[in-house]
Amino acid sequence: MPSLYTASVPAFIRGLTSLSHILTVGETYAKEHKISESDFTEARLADDMLPLTFQVQNATNAVRNTLTLVAGLTNIAAFENTEKSFADLQARIETTIKFLKSVEEKDFEGAATRSFERQGKTWQGADFLSQNAIPNFYFHISIAYAILRSKGVQIGKQDYLNGGQNKA
Repeated sequence: MPSLYTASVPAFIRGLTSLSHILTVGETYAKEHKISESDFTEARLADDMLPLTFQVQNATNAVRNTLTLVAGLTNIAAFENTEKSFADLQARIETTIKFLKSVEEKDFEGAATRSFERQGKTWQGADFLSQNAIPNFYFHISIAYAILRSKGVQIGKQDYLNGGQNKA
């Protein structure tokens, strides 16, 4: 079984890299079609769902929650969730990836059995990571992808899986 570091940090970096890529494709599409950026950043899949900006914010918040709750790191600042533009969202992703790259395997020592309260439940690190943090992270990336697809952006499975690299 991989360590919690191995199960989370590389996956988060890869997912955020793909998210950055699909946002870049979305921004390019908006510019090429002379569509307001806010038509994308404020877009929702359904009226009762939250917009693209929220999806990116919560993907990065899932990373922050994992690093603070599971790994016990306290040196990652909370975001203010004020992003409005593609550039704002890209900066948030870049900041999160930069921080992830500074995290080391040793930062996760004892994380598997570390207990904490979250969402009215007592969690241990390994359970929170596998049952909450990682599924939540991918949920928000998937919704961001779906929002952009619903707006006509030509992205596909390879864009989602690996940031458009090695398209088959």
